[in-house]
Amino acid sequence: MSRGPEFIGSAEATGAMVAVGSSVAAAAALVAYPIAGGQALRYAAAGALLFALTRGRLPCLTRAQAARLAALAASGLAGFNAFLIAAIRHADAGSVGVIVGCVPIVLALSGPLLERRPVRARVVLAAVVVSLGAAAVQGAGESMSLAGFVLSLGALACEAAFTLLAIPLIASLGPRSTSAYACLFAVPILLAVGLAVDGPGAIPLPSLKEAGALTYMAVIVTALAFVLWYAGVRRLGVERAGLFAGIVPVSALLSSAAIGETSLTLVRLLGATAVAAGVSIGVARPPMAPACSRLRP
Repeated sequence: MSRGPEFIGSAEATGAMVAVGSSVAAAAALVAYPIAGGQALRYAAAGALLFALTRGRLPCLTRAQAARLAALAASGLAGFNAFLIAAIRHADAGSVGVIVGCVPIVLALSGPLLERRPVRARVVLAAVVVSLGAAAVQGAGESMSLAGFVLSLGALACEAAFTLLAIPLIASLGPRSTSAYACLFAVPILLAVGLAVDGPGAIPLPSLKEAGALTYMAVIVTALAFVLWYAGVRRLGVERAGLFAGIVPVSALLSSAAIGETSLTLVRLLGATAVAAGVSIGVARPPMAPACSRLRP
């Protein structure tokens, strides 16, 4: 892989994860808004925006592509949110975040296996460093019930599915169309969940502050972040792109610190440094071995 695409892919993956991590302030403004209904609005707006950016020219889907997109939306979008919320009810957010933060390791192992390629030890080691650094940034609490642990594993699996299920779709549809379809497929799922849980009040009229937060989540955290992420995966490959998932808690930490919601401790700063080191180790290409020449007697 040339340095150009490698650098661009790294920038795309970084931008995606910074955008996702920056959602802290927006999420705080939506604590009183119905969860499923809010997510449905978010993905509907993001899907509509991406559809407009394609000028209404989304490619036609085969049955296999539609089935994969439905699975992606149900797991990587709707399922992830459901498992995450349920897990936090049985464990503290820090502990749940540590488990979900192991997604770089999952992608480093499962990505090559699904594509029938050798697992690269250097990338797996880098993924472990990134996950440990992310854990230090988030901080683990003391409570973790068995139910919380199992639900956290469910959230981890759904987080990994968001990337793994998209690999063939990115190749055939492209990052933008894959992102648009994923959002649009998630809307009816979330609407059904919202109606089942909250009834007619699933989508109340948002306040001005809530509308602003939903707009930010739709445009930056969803439409922009999804396209950048899938573009980065296409350039870097799933296992190396997965390393950048460790940037999410770092971005969230900096965003929270900027609005005075948390503090920058030494442990968290060391964790952020470990994330940066792990990403650098995993993305950098190994040095070329020197050419061997035959010795003449």
